[in-house]
Amino acid sequence: MIPSSPSGPRLLGPLLVELRSARGWSQQRVAAELCAASGVPTLTRHEVSRWERQVRLPGDFWSAWLATVLGVPGELIAEAAARSRRLGVAPAAVDPAGSRARFALLTLAHRWAADPTGGTSAGSLGDALLRADPVAGVSPTAPEGPDAPPGGARPRAAPDAPPDGVGLAALRRWDDLLGGGDLAVLGARRLRRAARGYRLAGPAGRRRLLPVLAESAQLAGWLAADAGDPAAGLVAYRLALRAALAAGDRPLAAYVLGSASHLLADAGDPAGALTLARIGYAASRATASAGLRALLLHRVALAAALAGRHRAADRALAGAAGAGTPEPGREPPWLYWLDEAELAAMTGRTLVAAGRPARAVPLLARAATVPGRPRRAAVYGGWLARAHLRLGEVPEACEVASAALLDAVRSGSHRAVGQLTEFRRALAARPSEPAARRYAGLTASARPYLPGPVPGWSGEARARRAHPTRRAARRGGGAPRRVGSD
Repeated sequence: MIPSSPSGPRLLGPLLVELRSARGWSQQRVAAELCAASGVPTLTRHEVSRWERQVRLPGDFWSAWLATVLGVPGELIAEAAARSRRLGVAPAAVDPAGSRARFALLTLAHRWAADPTGGTSAGSLGDALLRADPVAGVSPTAPEGPDAPPGGARPRAAPDAPPDGVGLAALRRWDDLLGGGDLAVLGARRLRRAARGYRLAGPAGRRRLLPVLAESAQLAGWLAADAGDPAAGLVAYRLALRAALAAGDRPLAAYVLGSASHLLADAGDPAGALTLARIGYAASRATASAGLRALLLHRVALAAALAGRHRAADRALAGAAGAGTPEPGREPPWLYWLDEAELAAMTGRTLVAAGRPARAVPLLARAATVPGRPRRAAVYGGWLARAHLRLGEVPEACEVASAALLDAVRSGSHRAVGQLTEFRRALAARPSEPAARRYAGLTASARPYLPGPVPGWSGEARARRAHPTRRAARRGGGAPRRVGSD
């Protein structure tokens, strides 16, 4: 039986899967029916698969024929496609693994928004773990030896890194000092142990372990993204969201979506970032602490500013200011890092993205010079340098960017390099400035020591294992590998 039309617009991908399954058709059958009805013989099942995964959205022509062959009103297909496009579910130009992970996370987030109790969106977590993508480092059969790069992260040399058995709290504190290139491998191993413990536990033990699994996956996702592997980060965030929903922990689930929103904003996907941040805030604001409400509204504000929706950004900033400040002793342990200086810097970052650099400078200056937090100093230093540059203050901009560049080297954070890359591109328009030339020289000297994107475990890492001779040849060179912002 064909399902009746729902009361409101749906996402197109899940709708097409539901309509096709109700008829008992394969994707090949849908493609054949579309070709026969439209008289266009070139459509294949691969295009149907892309529509269902929302890697692409059909245009008006195919939307009309989809409604015809599936036996539903044309408005149903058109409204679902429009909603998917409006909510940013159709992905930006990213790698295939990242597109799939992004779509899966957005779909799960929308299910939570439709069912705030989280019952249907959590699904069967045990089955999810057994089917887990090894790119997230949680596959039951994934290798754990020293050569295995779980989570797609390849560790840089870090003689002072914590042992593999480090706890969640300690690993979070190490994250204040080291970047994802150093710690992502440990975060992924920590997640694998949590997933294995969950699978082996009984029903009561699983319930107790759900929050640990959710927090382990959230931290693994954060570290993978900081190591330059956003696809692995998104996969881990999806597992974290499912575990948090299964545990009934709305604040933690919202925090996961806020972290994923941050990842998509950094990856140039403000529409997806805005969707996740809004869902997280709307679903948890009744139970979230003051600090978490402020954080989620800042995620909304940044994504809106990057998307050019400045009024929405201003409203979110006003809401964040009214949410209050983090309250010691009343915030969740995973939010220990949030303080007034961080919130001020987040406001400054959004103001730069919204084209108001003058107001942003004093808000960013404090965070850009905080001692002992190299990634924070590098990230906000990059935004501060961009603010100075937009104000025409080239020497000041280059001075701030030079300090941030050194902090990026110290932190080993791919995320820290991102803002400096944006600054370098903007500075290229002023090649004759003496300060710009000096900064270009410093960048050239620092580039071999800057963190760069790491290859995903599902791709190049496997290829290297299959070609040990090539791997040995790569290690044989004496010159440092040039990575970084190019």
